[in-house]
Amino acid sequence: MATHTLTVGFDLDMTLIDSRPGIKDAYAALSAATGTYIDTDLVTTRLGPPLEQEIRNWFPEERVAEIADRYRALYPEHAITGTLAMEGAREAIEGVQRLGGRAIVVTAKYEPNAKLHLKHLDINADAVVGSLWAEGKAEALREYGASVYVGDHTGDVRGARAAGALSVAVATGPCSEEELREAGADVVLPGLSAFPAWLEGYLADASRG
Repeated sequence: MATHTLTVGFDLDMTLIDSRPGIKDAYAALSAATGTYIDTDLVTTRLGPPLEQEIRNWFPEERVAEIADRYRALYPEHAITGTLAMEGAREAIEGVQRLGGRAIVVTAKYEPNAKLHLKHLDINADAVVGSLWAEGKAEALREYGASVYVGDHTGDVRGARAAGALSVAVATGPCSEEELREAGADVVLPGLSAFPAWLEGYLADASRG
């Protein structure tokens, strides 16, 4: 795939979107449908890793694939409308595009559901790649030629580093600023509202260097 001068990748959950209310509702629906107790408040404190990892906390291994499929089927009805855009999310995407770059979303979330979120919230990414986690995200980041990857989880930091991209972390998810720095983040911002100004400064410094 041809690369652009600037391609920036973004994580989805707790980076671009606050999916906690929707995910809580989706797990409540799954609990009701299966008759299995799920602590929905606890689930929303550890978003980021693949769905199957969370499912294993509540169901036996032999049912993980089945339950994951059931959750994904319930998700559009229960999780989309309750999810909010993170502060600065649209501006971060538009900031990349305004500079002539391309903004892509690389997420562990099931791709069709990720696209539903972005459409509902009017976040106009140039591409969406789902079902990739941690170092696995490097596959898409390399394919699209991303030089920067923005995420809220230490797994996102690992993905950026595996792809040879600059890791920009936002402290808006389950991982603290200290944890993100210890994982190897090159830059830690308080949130996406700070990203457009940071990006302009970063590109200006790069052009001078």
